[in-house]
Amino acid sequence: MISTKGRYALRVMVDMAEHAGEGYLPLRDIAQRQEISEKYLESILKTLVKNRLLSGLRGKGGGYRLTRAPEDYTVEEILRLTEDSLAPVACLEEDAEPCPRASHCRTLGLWTGLYGVIEKYLSSVTLADLIAGSDGGNYVI
Repeated sequence: MISTKGRYALRVMVDMAEHAGEGYLPLRDIAQRQEISEKYLESILKTLVKNRLLSGLRGKGGGYRLTRAPEDYTVEEILRLTEDSLAPVACLEEDAEPCPRASHCRTLGLWTGLYGVIEKYLSSVTLADLIAGSDGGNYVI
């Protein structure tokens, strides 16, 4: 399940992509448009700036802006920064202890395959796709 922080980060990035031509966007304006508290939004933006998805400028005329074009950001990249894991089960998480049942687990292949589909799909959708009203359109399950 994607957390509130992940969903909000994605909403904010889409908002910023839609307003990319406007220069630095004030935190207050983003918070109002997305109906997110400024305090919570600030913590999300801090993560995005720290990981260089956004740049920030203090002072008059300051705010936040994308560091790249919308087509250069994937949904997977954004969610990876805000989520502990995108794995569908605990045993596939990055720091998981080796599962003692892995050698005879009848469902491990299923979960591994699902995880691959999730990653592939989220990597195929960009911010540009989302602002165009599309989810990438080339993925079929």
